[in-house]
Amino acid sequence: MIKDQIIAVLLSQQQQQQQQQMPPHESSGQQVLRRFLLPVSECSMTLESILEDLRKDPWPVPSDKRVARCTGCALSVATSLLDLALPRSGARVMMFVGGPCTSGPGAIVSRLKTEDIRSHADLHRNAEPLHKPACEFYASLSKRHAVGGVKAKGAKGSTQAAANASASSMHVVDVFACSLDQVGLLEMGELVEATGGLMVLGDSFGQSVFKESLRRVFKTYEPDVPEDGGQMQMAFGATLEVLTSREFKVSGAIGPVSSLGKKAPNVSDLEVGCGGTNAWSLGGIDPSTTIAVYFDISNPGTSPLPEGKRRFIQFQTKYQHSNGRTRLRATTICGPWHNMPQEGQKSAPPPPGAGGFNSGMEQPNPVKMSFDQEAAAVLLARVAVERTESEDIADVLRWVDRSLIRLGAKFADYVPDDPSSFRLSPEFSLFPQFVFHLRRSQFLQLFNSSPDEACYYRYVLNRENTANSLVMIQPTLLSYSFNGAPQPALLDSQSVQPDTILLLDTFFHVVVFHGETTAAWREQRYHEQEEHVAFRALLEAPQADAQMIMDNRFPVPRYIVCDQHKSEARFLMAKLNPSVTHNSEGAAGAQVFTDDVSLRVFMEHLMKLAVQS
Repeated sequence: MIKDQIIAVLLSQQQQQQQQQMPPHESSGQQVLRRFLLPVSECSMTLESILEDLRKDPWPVPSDKRVARCTGCALSVATSLLDLALPRSGARVMMFVGGPCTSGPGAIVSRLKTEDIRSHADLHRNAEPLHKPACEFYASLSKRHAVGGVKAKGAKGSTQAAANASASSMHVVDVFACSLDQVGLLEMGELVEATGGLMVLGDSFGQSVFKESLRRVFKTYEPDVPEDGGQMQMAFGATLEVLTSREFKVSGAIGPVSSLGKKAPNVSDLEVGCGGTNAWSLGGIDPSTTIAVYFDISNPGTSPLPEGKRRFIQFQTKYQHSNGRTRLRATTICGPWHNMPQEGQKSAPPPPGAGGFNSGMEQPNPVKMSFDQEAAAVLLARVAVERTESEDIADVLRWVDRSLIRLGAKFADYVPDDPSSFRLSPEFSLFPQFVFHLRRSQFLQLFNSSPDEACYYRYVLNRENTANSLVMIQPTLLSYSFNGAPQPALLDSQSVQPDTILLLDTFFHVVVFHGETTAAWREQRYHEQEEHVAFRALLEAPQADAQMIMDNRFPVPRYIVCDQHKSEARFLMAKLNPSVTHNSEGAAGAQVFTDDVSLRVFMEHLMKLAVQS
C-alpha cells in the first residue's frame, strides 16, 4: 500500500516535470534514488547536522498514555523506498527502536497504560488481540523480499506463500532495540529472519552493547586479504542449495532461512525446521552465519549398503559480495557408510592385543568413534528451540529427555538393569551435561524473561557457530587466585570460594565475580598499596581477559562486575550447577537457592532409565 502511494506521488511529480519541460524521463526507482538516497560522500555533513539537531519531540504526552510510535509504518516506507530504488542491489534497513509500536500497522500494545504489553501467559492463552495482526503485517513485509514459503511464527509454524517470485532477499532488515520495555522483537522476528538481518537488544543507546555492535556491523577484511582486502564483511541475496547422493535425503534447515520451494529428488518427507525443499534463501550473510542442515537416511535398514560405499554432500552457496559481484561457492564433502549389525549379530572380535571399545569384546563402532558431541548438542538445541514455536515447553523438555535416554541406551556400555555399570565413552561423556544445561537455559526456560528476550536469545542461537552456541548452552568459567595461573573451573556452586575471582562467559553477558574475601580486600583498597602488587595483578587479570572476549564478539556482551552476596551476583549463581542448595548440610561452596535438581541427580535418573530392559 505504502509502496503504491510512493509510486503515485512520483508519477504525479513526473507529470508536473513534463509540463514544465524538465529533464528527460526517469523511472520511479531513479527518482527515489536521486531524491532520497545519496552516497555518504555527498551527504555526510548534512546527515550529521540533522542527527546533531535532533531533539526529543516536545509534544506533550498524557501521563496515562504511552508515546505514539508508528514503527511498522516507518519500516514499510523504508523497505518500499529500497524496493523501488535498488531492486537488485544489496542494501540494509537499520531500525533503531526505543519503545513499542503503539500506532498504525504493527502495533503491539495500545497507548493506554492501563493495558499491559503481552506476556508469555497472554500468548499461551491467545489473549493478546494485537499480536497476530502485527505478526501478519511484518510477515507481509518479508514476502516482498523472500521467495517460497516463509515460516510465520505468529501462526504456529504455518507456511505462507511468498507474493514475489524474484530472487533471494537483497535487502536486509536489522533491528537495534534499546529499551527497558519490550519493543516488539517477537513480532518483527520473522521479517529479520527472512532477510538474514541482525538483532541487538540492550537497555539504552548509551551502552557499549549498542555502540560497539553498530560499529562492528560494518567490519571490513584486513587489507592483506586477497581480493577482499578492505571490503566489508557482509553479503546479500544469499541462497543455499544442498545436493546429496541417493542413500540419504534433506529433511530441512534451521537458522535464518526461508524456503525456495525447490522439490528435488533428494527432499525427504520427514521435515525438520524449514523442510520440503533442498534450497533456501538466506538473505544477508556474514562470515559468522551458520545454518544447521538435517538429513534423513533413505536406504532401508533391511538392505545393507555395499562395503566401501561412500556418501557425498555438496553445499552450493550463492551471494552478492559487498563489492557488487556475484559469487558461487561449492563445498563438497564425502565419507564412508557403516552398516550397523542386525539384531542377534555381533561384529567380529578384534585381533589379539588390538584391544577394543567394549572391553575388548567387539570391534570399535565407527559411528560411535566419530560422534561429535559438541555439534550434536547444538543441533539438538536448535531443534528444541524450533519445536517451542508449536509445542508447550514441557513437551519439548520431555522430548529432549527421551532423546538423551535413547542415545544412552544405544551407545553406552552397561549391564541391563544395573545403573552402576553405566559407562559413556569419551566421545559421549560431555553430551549429558550439555543437555542438562540446555534444559536450564533461557532457550527452554521462560521464567524471568519477556517474549522479546526469548525471541532474541533463540534467534542468536540459531545463527551462531558451534563454539559460540556451546558457550550459550554451557557457559565457560575461569577461576583466578594466588595459587597460580587462571584455571578452568567447573560450572558448579562449589567453584565459588571467598578468596577467588571468577570470570563467567555466557555469550550475552561477561561477568567478573569477586569472592567475599576478595571483595573485602578490594574495599579496603589493598590493591592501591605497593606491598600488594600481586593483589592488584589478580584484580586486573580477569578484567583484561573479559575485554579480550568482548573485543571479538557480536553482539557485544553486557559487562558485569559484581561481588558475592550482592544483587548482580545472580547472573553467575543462576548458571551454576546447584550441587549445594539451601537444603544441603555441611557442603563446601556457595548455596544456590533453587529447587532444580543437580547434575548428579540428573545423571542418576539418566542411568536408571537408560539401562532398563
